[in-house]
Amino acid sequence: MIQQPKYVYPEPVKIENRRWPDRVITVPPVWASVDLRDGNQALPVPMNPKQKLEYFRMLCEIGFKEIEVSFPSASEDDFNFVRMLIEQDLIPDDVRISVLTQAREHLIKKTIESLKGLKGKAIAHCYVATSDLHSKFVLGDSREHITELAVQGTRLIRDGLKEAGLADRVSYEFSPEEFTDSDMDFVLDICCRVKQEWGPSTPETFILNLPATVERRPPYQYADMIELFCRKYPYMAETRISLHAHNDQGCAVAATEMALLAGATRVEGTIFGHGERTGNLDISVLALNMESRGIATGLSFKNMPEIVRIVERNSGIEVHPRHPYAGALAFTAFSGSHQDAIRKGMEKREEISAFFHQGWKVPYLHLDPADVGRQYERLIRINSQSGKGGVVYVLEHEFGIYPPKSMHPDIGIAVQNYIDAIGGEIDSAKLREIFYDTFVNIEGRYRMTDYHRTPGTGDTSGAAFDWHINNACHHLTGEGNGPLSAVVHALKNSGLMPFFKVEDFSERTLGTDADARAMAFVGLRCSQDGKKLIYGAGEDTNIDRAAIMAMVSAFNKAHALGVFGAQSK
Repeated sequence: MIQQPKYVYPEPVKIENRRWPDRVITVPPVWASVDLRDGNQALPVPMNPKQKLEYFRMLCEIGFKEIEVSFPSASEDDFNFVRMLIEQDLIPDDVRISVLTQAREHLIKKTIESLKGLKGKAIAHCYVATSDLHSKFVLGDSREHITELAVQGTRLIRDGLKEAGLADRVSYEFSPEEFTDSDMDFVLDICCRVKQEWGPSTPETFILNLPATVERRPPYQYADMIELFCRKYPYMAETRISLHAHNDQGCAVAATEMALLAGATRVEGTIFGHGERTGNLDISVLALNMESRGIATGLSFKNMPEIVRIVERNSGIEVHPRHPYAGALAFTAFSGSHQDAIRKGMEKREEISAFFHQGWKVPYLHLDPADVGRQYERLIRINSQSGKGGVVYVLEHEFGIYPPKSMHPDIGIAVQNYIDAIGGEIDSAKLREIFYDTFVNIEGRYRMTDYHRTPGTGDTSGAAFDWHINNACHHLTGEGNGPLSAVVHALKNSGLMPFFKVEDFSERTLGTDADARAMAFVGLRCSQDGKKLIYGAGEDTNIDRAAIMAMVSAFNKAHALGVFGAQSK
């Protein structure tokens, strides 16, 4: 007995001079959600009518104009949901609902019955299995009988809609199930026979849905099959070609995008890819990919966090944190180099836009997180992989703390030491706490009390204060070109302090209202060999006091680190 290989490469599609690789998508497809049918049937606990209604309303708000709502003949719940939508007038005027049926008479009758009284538009969707694997080995059926079922089912739907007075309201969709696993000539023949039975149509009223029911081929072969079908099918002017890709090999988005290049103009899928096995095409990913390339899709995911909550609540399935666009970490960087690049890119957005002649281009962010309802301050999260750039970005954008650039390494080291000690990730509140504990209003050997400004000589400012070194108190006075300068001169002239030199000073208000506090940063050179700047920060309602407190913090840090040189004489 000859040993058969367990797996073989899918036989390439025989197509000459394929044109789809050279095309560019410039307009969106018609979007058709199958969340409430294909997606719902695959949930561990299918949605109840209340959950389906909330989901339906969410899909309408996103912008779907075609929504497959149920398989009315499959259960009373499915049938009753369609009736509720119609009887309670819950379908927006610009939305077409779709109902699915197999090509069997009693199921078709039940499906048409579910649509009675419809005020708007709808789609009756019928399918038969066309692959030999399914028809021969699952159903025990012949190609001839499968064709007969498809044609007869089409006739029953057409005549049934006429009898129900729905012919002008309900369009027709036909799916050769497992299209990508079927013989092309057979599929082409059965689709032509179905179209001939249905009669004259427009792309709006007659849809051929060509599904990759199980993803067995690489994405480009799906596109090849669609282009070949479109070349050979003689009724393209009267037909809309639709796609329905499953994600068994993780390529549904790529396969669908390539197949759109090949001639399809309609796409079926679900939000976040819910569906049997590994799911359906994720419409949110495909649509937002297109948005990021400048294609207005007609779908809005501006409230993505709320969409995630609704889907998770009703499906019982959590969205993965790294899910494209929707995941909690989709726009989050932990790597220090990534964080630094994002921070700089965000700061230079206008300059970058001018250089590249486009509105959005930021390192590591191909789409503006604000377009999906995300906030910039959550872009960067802090863990053991984070660097000073990400740490400072959070301080700046969440708390308005803008330390000088030469202070950034010290801040990064302080945070890194803390994370190394505890492990895991810290939130922004803990980051702020570490910053304050390490740099702001640091107590120690040195302390100032009873500070007040005094008249200076000419254009100078004066300062008088009590300077405490451990338990000894010294009353000092001095003059300089500002309050901080006056204090520095007083300390230097006192002979009480080791060598120091103020080499960096900056200050900024924390907020914009009248009661806003100020934060100042002081960098001291504390040894004559000039090896290291020691930074302190001070916060106060008075900006002069904040600057002086920052210097005191730097003195206490220098003493604690043992970097002061010999005491001045």
